[in-house]
Amino acid sequence: MKSLLFLALTFNLTSAATHSLQYLYTAVTPGINFPEFSVVGLVDGEQIDYYDSNIRKMIPKTEWMENNEDDDYWNSETQSSERHQENFRTSVGNVMQRFNQTDGVHTVQWMYGCELHDDGTKRGYMQFGYDGEDFIILDLNTETWTAANAKALITKYKWDPDAGFTAGRKTYLKMTCIDWLQKYVGYGRSTLERKVSPEVSLFQWDSSSPVVCHATGFFPKALRISWQKNGEDLHEDVELFETLPNQDGTFQKRSILTVSPEELDRDKYSCIIQHSGLEKKMVLQVSDRRDLSGRRI
Repeated sequence: MKSLLFLALTFNLTSAATHSLQYLYTAVTPGINFPEFSVVGLVDGEQIDYYDSNIRKMIPKTEWMENNEDDDYWNSETQSSERHQENFRTSVGNVMQRFNQTDGVHTVQWMYGCELHDDGTKRGYMQFGYDGEDFIILDLNTETWTAANAKALITKYKWDPDAGFTAGRKTYLKMTCIDWLQKYVGYGRSTLERKVSPEVSLFQWDSSSPVVCHATGFFPKALRISWQKNGEDLHEDVELFETLPNQDGTFQKRSILTVSPEELDRDKYSCIIQHSGLEKKMVLQVSDRRDLSGRRI
């Protein structure tokens, strides 16, 4: 379920920056070489803490979280994760019964979080998934739950009438989550609000392969790659890939253009990079592309 495994935020590079807080809980059936339960917390896409059923302890994953929270905080987070662990263990079994499953590897996931823009705009979200597919999603506007399949209707019919249950989650997402987000951003402001411009390359494996426009080493995560043909925006024959993390805390992203060698020679193609770390957009001409050895094609 891509929506739970990867949080795809849409950024407008001309508007105020966005800060986000996200938590992802994952429970799996026992018997495999993977923790039965794990929790990952992220601020602006950067992991801040981690818990799993093997280590049975919530641990900081950034220096600024470790330096700004005391033992009482981490003990409290550990206890909360342990309570969720017991609930999720039961949930896996219950959902397996609904799907008439008695064995195999199965997963239950819970993702929730909030976003805060500099203009004061707030957004919250909460959803559950099962075996890589959406299961049930909270609609904050109507304060109701949307079942993604027939098996989730049982949960919807249980949660919808419980106004206090749903309202409590809305309050958390709209208020409590935002408060924690602002606190964490304060801890890591020098890291989270830094701007590192991308290194960009334009290359082909050979003269008949797709053209790759690759940006790496940038921060923050929001970066836009687009293409033009003879000065006009191009949306066909291009494929954009998701943004991926680098080991040093920066990000990378790529897009490919697939046209014939004849078209590359005949028309003028360019790759456009926009990022907050750049003073102006970067324009790379496809005619200047290189092969993997660095030689111009």
